[in-house]
Amino acid sequence: MHEKIKRYISLYVPVTTCTLRCHYCYITHHRLFEGPLPELPYSPERIRKALSKERLGGTCLVNFCGGGETLLLPKVVEYIKALLEEGHYVMVVTNATNTQRFQEIANFPRLFLSRLFFKFSYHYIELKERNLLETFFANIALMRSLGCSFTLEAVPCDELKPYIDEMITLAIEKVGAVPHCTIARDERIQGELPILTEMSYEEYKKTWSIFQSSLFEYKNSIFGIKRKEFCYAGSWYFLINIKTGIMTQCYTSYYKQNVLKKINKPIRFLPVGNNCGSLHCYNGHSYISLGVIPELQVPTYESLRNRVCADGTECLNPEMKHAMGTKLYETNKELSSMEKFLVNSEIRFRRIMQLPRKIGKFIFKR
Repeated sequence: MHEKIKRYISLYVPVTTCTLRCHYCYITHHRLFEGPLPELPYSPERIRKALSKERLGGTCLVNFCGGGETLLLPKVVEYIKALLEEGHYVMVVTNATNTQRFQEIANFPRLFLSRLFFKFSYHYIELKERNLLETFFANIALMRSLGCSFTLEAVPCDELKPYIDEMITLAIEKVGAVPHCTIARDERIQGELPILTEMSYEEYKKTWSIFQSSLFEYKNSIFGIKRKEFCYAGSWYFLINIKTGIMTQCYTSYYKQNVLKKINKPIRFLPVGNNCGSLHCYNGHSYISLGVIPELQVPTYESLRNRVCADGTECLNPEMKHAMGTKLYETNKELSSMEKFLVNSEIRFRRIMQLPRKIGKFIFKR
């Protein structure tokens, strides 16, 4: 039986080590890719209990993503299996170069694999220069043959432009579909986060529109737009660092709690409300499409990730397609006007308390 999801959870894997050196990656920008692999203190059993369906209120969509390569840590595979055993849907962001990890995942029960999705990052230039393209597509083929869902996603960058035709041709040959495109932000420019390109916006859009990617088109439509609506991030969606256990509301957070330390303690699901602290929702292709801002009529997350392949099959299997097609406002109750007022009041107070002490005192005196 297909289930709708209750919450969307981003699990951050604090690894910056990577098998690739993509020049557009913020890990490369800050030269973090040779950092040591971290120790993860929590056991898979504890992760499962901490993120149980009972504690979270239902079946969730859980995304594993590292700063570097997510699957470098052996324990991550154990975490993935534990959450699949709990009955959640799991997504993994990976560059698909660590064959050993995929061989370990291949031993999961078929029932688990049908609820597993991979976002295979198609870093074409790096994969080609390191002779890893065959490894990359072999690992995709293995996961696909076992019933996992997947998407192939490229990062548009100016240096990739001469390779567009050959990377599309190879993708069609290997998986039967054109890759999706995301949008890279320039992490080197603090306080702005513009698109990472030297092209004009019109040239950039024209260049990458050849992929006919619904993901790229939607990200274009929301990139740079400051969100002022009432957002349920912090309640219907949130992030957890799997090393520290700290849960935050979103990339900018005014309320934090450790949800892995005291797992018998209820989680407080506190929305951000009308207080988004980010310049724009640069990952709104997942958050907004899943419905954290109910008043926005937007495409489903499923429609932004899926592709119909040359043989008529789809990148998402029916079970994962249904889960990703969920809108979180279908499975959660929206707050009343008074409840929203109280949430906004608390968040604004917390926001003031996070300001430097002198500024905070000045505000209170006024």
